[in-house]
Amino acid sequence: MPAVKEYPFYLKSTVVLFGLILLIYVFAQLADVMIPLAFAAFIAILLNPVSNWLQQHKVPKILAIGLAMAAGIILVAGLFYFLATQMIQFGDSLPALKVKFAQIFSSFKEWVAATFNYPIQKQDKLISDGMNNSQALVGRTLGNVLSTFGLVFVLPVYIFLILFYKTLILNFFFEVFSEENSKQVAEVLKETKTAIQSYIQGLLIEMLIVAVMNSAALVLLGVKYGILIGVIGAILNLLPYIGGIIAIALPVLMATVTKDGYSTQLGVIIAYIVIQFIDNNILVPRIVSSKVQINALISIVVVLLGNMLWGLSGMFLSIPFIAVLKIIFDRIEDLKPWGKLLGDTVPTRPKGAGWSRTRKKAVLPEG
Repeated sequence: MPAVKEYPFYLKSTVVLFGLILLIYVFAQLADVMIPLAFAAFIAILLNPVSNWLQQHKVPKILAIGLAMAAGIILVAGLFYFLATQMIQFGDSLPALKVKFAQIFSSFKEWVAATFNYPIQKQDKLISDGMNNSQALVGRTLGNVLSTFGLVFVLPVYIFLILFYKTLILNFFFEVFSEENSKQVAEVLKETKTAIQSYIQGLLIEMLIVAVMNSAALVLLGVKYGILIGVIGAILNLLPYIGGIIAIALPVLMATVTKDGYSTQLGVIIAYIVIQFIDNNILVPRIVSSKVQINALISIVVVLLGNMLWGLSGMFLSIPFIAVLKIIFDRIEDLKPWGKLLGDTVPTRPKGAGWSRTRKKAVLPEG
């Protein structure tokens, strides 16, 4: 048997780098197809147990898939109906809020002019230049939001077809790999399904609890539209780390516009810090019970990269996607170091330090 040629590290790393660049380029170019397909795959995995349970109770396959999808649509529609009714009430008070915000902003500019000797005219020019430069950013953000809402029309078709052709897709994964790897493939598929299901189910339960805590705190503090802002904050909390910062800024801004003094703003910050502590130390470890834990550094990086690649949709998809990658890495011997890098298990000391000390002890003579 001829020996397998071993290529140098720099050559292998260059090929891998170019492969990643090509893959990212393809994902970016095919975003209109890949984004709804990715969402549909995750949602289909979430609805799969419901469809299987109905089929086990003698419900025909097509009807079982339709009923599982209908249950999901009803839940989402209920959430949007609630948000829409709250937004209508918010819209009625929008003119008064604009006037109040303009007064506060004018006072702030006068304070800056008096404190830092920076004229109001220069402040207005700086703000105008900033607004002009941010038009492209606003346009991209609006485009991302509109494309996200456009998923509503394509998702049901993709979800139904993925659930309908589930067996065909699974058989493809088994047949594309050699027979001796079938056990590994089965384990990866099973763990991937379990991880995604537990991750999404846990996030939904966490979002509900955080929404109740946010809304209760804001209502007790007397913040206007506290329920709406609390629910929006819970939804933003799905975005790791970044969403939490925006969620705190919204009620603080509303309290600043609608109330005098700063006691309410301080109360909001304290309440949200307590809620975030409960969320991070109790809810996430116990409710978001995914078997795959991604460390904070990787979470932040992949969320930012997801935003650069697919915008708002990429931010939501980044964490489940990296969790799936970790499952695959942990099952392939050559990729296990990458799986450890993504995980949140921190070694007590570097391996190199222990190896060096051991080696010195072995080499140096006693006495």
